[in-house]
Amino acid sequence: MRVVKKINNNVAECLDNNGKSLVAFGRGIGFPKTPYELEDLSKLDMTFYKLDPHFQLLLDEIPEDLMLLSVEIVQNAQKELSGKLNPTLIFSLADHIQFAIRRLKEFKEMKILFSQDVAQLYPKETKLAEDALVLINISLGVNLPHSEVTSIAMHFINSQAEFDIDNESQAIEELIEIMTQMIENQLAIRIEREEFNYQRFQAHVRYYLKRLRENESFINGNETILQSLKESQPHIYQVAVVIMDYIHQSMGYSQSDDELLYLMIHINRLYEKNSGEK
Repeated sequence: MRVVKKINNNVAECLDNNGKSLVAFGRGIGFPKTPYELEDLSKLDMTFYKLDPHFQLLLDEIPEDLMLLSVEIVQNAQKELSGKLNPTLIFSLADHIQFAIRRLKEFKEMKILFSQDVAQLYPKETKLAEDALVLINISLGVNLPHSEVTSIAMHFINSQAEFDIDNESQAIEELIEIMTQMIENQLAIRIEREEFNYQRFQAHVRYYLKRLRENESFINGNETILQSLKESQPHIYQVAVVIMDYIHQSMGYSQSDDELLYLMIHINRLYEKNSGEK
């Protein structure tokens, strides 16, 4: 591989053996005078063909040590996760860490209300995020709060969802978007797709569909709660029934009142956060 242009000491523009342009990450690969031939490809951590210009800009904005740390975190996570992580996670994660450090200096800790939900639904990603937070604080000499675990875990979760493009996963992501549009239309609200509240909703729906697919029952005995919620939130009940019917028609999953209650609870949370109701 030919290293043709230094971006920084650890990132460089290169040409592979077929003459195709790429951006390579590897400790010290940008240090020698360019151009030069890189014979030992084991020095490379990651390579990117046709790198998005937005990520190119981040290479100028994010410190080298932080970018390399993000590479290490993503590589550690990939060894433990069965789902393939999108390689561009190293950029979004590094950008998040830099923002979190700046926010800590300027503001107080941001509380994430659904941290317990994420920990219950995604224990492996949460454990990896805890390990990553320890590594970040030690490596960078900072003291990011424990609430960052949830944010980092969500990066792992969403990166797997983005990169998992088999037909079933694609169908699930499309179904979640259709469900979201149903909620917006039925309840006359606008749901911000980039906000953490919506990411929480997505996580719960993926978990919901996973249990349906694997024929795992939800906890029984919630008839009283369901009846109370039906009476107090009839509009939420109607939306949940419509969505359950659509899931049954499109994917063939049968659902009980316990699944109905689960959907209602999480649709109601999303509604409250996006309608101004508390």
